[in-house]
Amino acid sequence: MQILDGKETSKTIRQELAEAVQERKEKGQKTPHLAAVLVGNDGGSLTYVGAKVKACKEIGFESTLIHLEDTITEEELLAKVNELNNDKEIDGFIVQLPLPKHIDEKKITLAIDPKKDVDGFHPTNLGNMVLNLPGFLPATPAGMLELFKRYEIETSGKHCVVIGRSHIVGSPMSILMGRSAYPGNSTVTLTHSRTKNLKELTLQADIIITAIGKPNFLTADMVKNGVVVMDVGITRVEDTTKKKGYKITGDVDFESVAEKASFITPVPGGVGPMTIVSLMMNTLKAMEINQR
Repeated sequence: MQILDGKETSKTIRQELAEAVQERKEKGQKTPHLAAVLVGNDGGSLTYVGAKVKACKEIGFESTLIHLEDTITEEELLAKVNELNNDKEIDGFIVQLPLPKHIDEKKITLAIDPKKDVDGFHPTNLGNMVLNLPGFLPATPAGMLELFKRYEIETSGKHCVVIGRSHIVGSPMSILMGRSAYPGNSTVTLTHSRTKNLKELTLQADIIITAIGKPNFLTADMVKNGVVVMDVGITRVEDTTKKKGYKITGDVDFESVAEKASFITPVPGGVGPMTIVSLMMNTLKAMEINQR
């Protein structure tokens, strides 16, 4: 069994990005600039955005954090998005979700210029993904593809079972793993809460990707020997032995499944760090596209 170490892999990629930025600076070229729009004070969102700003600093990107009150109107937020679309200094930007209930998230996503949509959620980018055309992939799926590549995991002809159909992870991964590309060329089964014979399907799987947010959901009796497991789940589970009173747990019962797996991601330290570094990779790509 080999651990798919997202923490170490992301460090390597950060170093590669830092070198690319340094090279640009030495040539007097533009430094990539990522902006993040945060509305309100959601704890999870504050943490995520903070990590993204920190990553920018480490790599040498410029970053701008736009922190807005949760009382902002939809019109005011749309105006801010439009301003960023037209700001030539900003190469890419994200609007951190979730947004307050009085704001239509879909309307905000649609307003973002696809060329600056480094989160990869705009329908234009999702359409490009389906058609295998150039564009931005959602950050978490892009990070997972990078892990497949860096660990040289064979995906062609394999049966890949995806558990969860969110538009952020499950649905995009089901499309990406089925595309005529590497990683890809898999036979994909997309499962979800209505799937009746889930265990039967997971026992057939060569690759399992799970993103449902149910701690320890995937157990050893649900997988075959040699399976590759990517766990996107991240849930706080009460644990009085820990200083914070909780531990972060994935969708996979790691200890038991690891005994049967050929490759497996830990939680934390697996897919999570790859998500942030993928956003950085998208930002560099956006700058190159927008400078043409």
